[in-house]
Amino acid sequence: MATGPQLARNDREALNRGRMGHPFAVLGPKAHDGGLWLTAFHPGLAALSAVTGAGVIPLDRVEGDIFAGPIPDGPYRLRAQSGAGAEWDFDDPYRFGPVLGEMDLHLLAEGTHRRLWQALGAHPMTHEGVAGTHFAVWAPNARRVSVIGDFNEWDGRRHPMRRVGQGVWEIFLPGPGDGALYKYEILDQSGAVTQKADPVGFGSQHPPEKASIVRDIAGYGWRDDAWMGSRAEAQDRRAPISIYEVHPGSWRRRWDQNGRPLSYRELARDLVAYAKDMGFTHLELMPVSEFPFDGSWGYQPVGLYAPTIRFGPPHEFRDLVDAAHQAGLGVLLDWVPGHFPTDPHGLARFDGTALYEHADPREGFHQDWNTLIYNYGRTEVQNFLTANALYWLEEYHIDGLRVDAVASMLYRDYSRRDGEWVPNRDGGRENYEAIAFLQAMNVQTYGQHPGIMTVAEESTSFPMVSAPVDMGGLGFGFKWNMGWMNDTLRYMAHDPVHRRHHHDLMSFGLVYAFSENFILPISHDEVVHGKGSMLRKMPGDAWQQFANLRAYYGFMWGHPGKKLIFMGCEFAQPEEWNHDGELNWHAAAQAPHQGVQALVRDLNRIYRETPALHRRDADPGGFQWIATDPAQSTYVWQRIGEAGDPPVVVACNFTPVPRTGFRIGMPRPGPWREAINTDAAIYGGSGMGNMGGVSADGPGQDGQPASAAVTLPPLSVVIFVADDRN
Repeated sequence: MATGPQLARNDREALNRGRMGHPFAVLGPKAHDGGLWLTAFHPGLAALSAVTGAGVIPLDRVEGDIFAGPIPDGPYRLRAQSGAGAEWDFDDPYRFGPVLGEMDLHLLAEGTHRRLWQALGAHPMTHEGVAGTHFAVWAPNARRVSVIGDFNEWDGRRHPMRRVGQGVWEIFLPGPGDGALYKYEILDQSGAVTQKADPVGFGSQHPPEKASIVRDIAGYGWRDDAWMGSRAEAQDRRAPISIYEVHPGSWRRRWDQNGRPLSYRELARDLVAYAKDMGFTHLELMPVSEFPFDGSWGYQPVGLYAPTIRFGPPHEFRDLVDAAHQAGLGVLLDWVPGHFPTDPHGLARFDGTALYEHADPREGFHQDWNTLIYNYGRTEVQNFLTANALYWLEEYHIDGLRVDAVASMLYRDYSRRDGEWVPNRDGGRENYEAIAFLQAMNVQTYGQHPGIMTVAEESTSFPMVSAPVDMGGLGFGFKWNMGWMNDTLRYMAHDPVHRRHHHDLMSFGLVYAFSENFILPISHDEVVHGKGSMLRKMPGDAWQQFANLRAYYGFMWGHPGKKLIFMGCEFAQPEEWNHDGELNWHAAAQAPHQGVQALVRDLNRIYRETPALHRRDADPGGFQWIATDPAQSTYVWQRIGEAGDPPVVVACNFTPVPRTGFRIGMPRPGPWREAINTDAAIYGGSGMGNMGGVSADGPGQDGQPASAAVTLPPLSVVIFVADDRN
């Protein structure tokens, strides 16, 4: 046996027992006596040799599965021999230098690495002339971190990683590339060993399998330059924004293939064409970040950087976004930075400590959802999340993020009783760290990608959600108007005979309608968990239910605020949404449902084509009440555009009593076109109406300079647009 540097006994034991925390200090080539001394650890081999320019040099077995011996200075590979006599050559990962540079490590330690995903995760690359994959993960409190995968028999002893910087572990493995399965095996300070998916992994196995997958996300050929160049105008608060919210797994299914959901590429073809035909301006996808449990609908993600494999790999998700952009549709993602599940392969106690979450369950555990809460006060965690927002915008050309459960982030006592929460430093309930995180996220996303939009699902009256950060706001572009949704649906649930007693439910939203940049949401949350479908929320017989729903949609599209509607609601699906099935497209082919669908299509068209219906959505000067009458359950208002925009009058009748000769004030005399009548026969209504328009030739009324006698059909909304065509 050749003599050379002797491994300390504790290092030999650590290698053989899988406890080695500093592998590059003992493995690989070390200068020795004018040449190199090579130490390698490879379990299960009968023999190991070094293949050098001077020939094949056998290495001696030192102890257990440790091999060592002298080799000449210069390049080398390893040759393994199995007990059955098979031989193969491979590169030694412990001969390669680090990939991460000083700037990466500095930014990671500082918590300011805006391209975090370019440093951490698994990246196929050529390093020092050899093809392989670079792995890097943050686990500051681990004793040892190894890459395990289908390339090393899932054996954590084989590829322990190098610790660099402040708690980052990295290694370049020659050989594994796109499609390789892997996890991180972590030895914590207590001696426990866990296997974790990659927090910054770009791909995952199909649940319930839990491994990450190496995905090469470089080099996609985008064809959406025209959309990206016009996006800022299309997403401005003055623009018409009508959003179709979609759960990709249950929009349609392939029943000829065992009921599987559509792939990203099939959605790129079918969903994009449908949304375009329906006149929507945006798709909003419920969370696509990888998640283990279908029943969470994606709202309990474990892989924030991985588009779910349920519908295809990352490039095919890009195909969906690219197709939407080429069709002139924006794509928003539901994004979940508020909590994460306790699944053992996820972020929970990632390195044996409360790394991403708070250790104290009064701060770190969501009682409502049995999930964990991010520690927003930790700079590395805030960096992980803000970089993730940038990742979707940059790598996938996503046009905006709808941030889930913002209210639960803003308040430390959210859904908690006294004694179950920790006050802030001033003794209050506001979560200062979460507020700072949301502000930082909005500053960075809008700063790095002008023209995107961020949307807050925020159900309280927290002030200035959509105000700029430099004015003291949270910095969101828009906020869901949950109060409007709750009030108006309560009103619509009442029998029309009783609506006169609840008249303010429909008008109260205008008291605060311009305090934020609002989106009016009819989301998936309104058609699950026993709440009934939108159609079944409506009172009366079948005809009245459809009429009520059509009127409600007319009211919504005529009301200030951008629009959002969940899939299936646009054709009055009769059942609640079922994430395990698909929408009831059989019902959609029936006349009354087709009528609602046609109405939504026309509402979207009129909304887009009529500036007064969208340009001043967030401006109180863009709205004026004309008349409301609780006794008759009628509402009349005007929408006012910018100079030169034809004004709009919206008249609502929420009783089944038709009102003919109903005189309303009009902002100007002359002809007014009946742009929408929700009771039109083509929508399944009775066909009452105004023969295409009215003339405001009557005397001033309701504070307006003119008036017109109009017909308000039963349970209807009629939208009039000043006719400038003559």
